[in-house]
Amino acid sequence: MASKLVPFMFRSAPRASRQFQRAQWRAFSVSRPARSDSLNVHRDTPENNANIPFEFTAQNKELIKEIVSRYPSQYKKAAVMPLLDLGQRQHGFTSISVMNEVARILEMPPMRVYEVATFYTMYNRNPTGKFHVQICTTTPCMLRDSDAVMKACEDTLGIHHGQTTKDGLFTMTEVECLGACANAPMVQINDDYYEDLTYESTVSLLKALRHASEATGANLGGADGLNTKGNNASPNSAGEDAINRQGRSIEAGNLKIPSPGPLSGRKSCEPAGGLTCLTGEPWGNETLRKDGEL
Repeated sequence: MASKLVPFMFRSAPRASRQFQRAQWRAFSVSRPARSDSLNVHRDTPENNANIPFEFTAQNKELIKEIVSRYPSQYKKAAVMPLLDLGQRQHGFTSISVMNEVARILEMPPMRVYEVATFYTMYNRNPTGKFHVQICTTTPCMLRDSDAVMKACEDTLGIHHGQTTKDGLFTMTEVECLGACANAPMVQINDDYYEDLTYESTVSLLKALRHASEATGANLGGADGLNTKGNNASPNSAGEDAINRQGRSIEAGNLKIPSPGPLSGRKSCEPAGGLTCLTGEPWGNETLRKDGEL
């Protein structure tokens, strides 16, 4: 009899004790999400609210007609990005009033415009300074010491990422790749690229921009770049007559603002040590076209 009960006891005992065992589950611990309301939420401020009127200038209205004409009439909402950029260049930043005006012109729900403006980081939804200094810190620039460029901006301007100087002249932003990796490290100031930077050249550039702007009152900043259009450019603001342009560089008194591009002596993205290949005549039988097209 005992021999028959023993196997049964061994089989049923684990089942009876299973109800007292601890449940086999594991809690997942997650860090607290750090959300930024600057990306997808609008907060009314004295300088950015829907009660501030905005209207495109007559010149920009003509430009809008040309832009919209590029798209089929039933798809004119595809022009939302260039119109937002145009509004930012006129107003200084992409305010809620700019978005609403673009929505009205393109006859699309304002929310669709908000979606675009909050997705792309090139639309500045807060006021920026006259010079928007965007510092690339992605891998190629980081390997060429973009930290020194960042430190030069912080030391010279006295601000950090996302901040604007008290005089409203400079806004500093840390950004991802701007596509000038062969000339790293680099910064974008408004529409101009300054490349092959060092700590010293960055400090000199920022000081020249500040001093020239303060000394001449010229329209050196803004969304249209530094207005360095060459010797034939006509003055477009009071005080700009005091600037002597040489090529694309600017001289204001004894201060010279470097022309956009590499600041290391290179003309483009050629090897810094000079030509290392294709230094002789081609060894093959290949010939180029002789009609002058190449």
